[in-house]
Amino acid sequence: MVRCKGKDGGEVTMSWKDKLLKDDTGLGDTVERVTKATGIKKVVDKVSKATGKDCGCTARKEALNRRFKYDS
Repeated sequence: MVRCKGKDGGEVTMSWKDKLLKDDTGLGDTVERVTKATGIKKVVDKVSKATGKDCGCTARKEALNRRFKYDS
């Protein structure tokens, strides 16, 4: 369990999983966050810009979020 600031400014206790995934609506958001944190997204963006082809990241993210939605 970890302590975090709640919406009202007070402290709340939540599991590490809830804290980690609190802003993610589905698997697509999680994949996007991991690729940004590891630097993969920057490489993909550079290759996409150099080739002039869309990487499909947004469409993939939306599809994954629809298919693997997290419980609210």
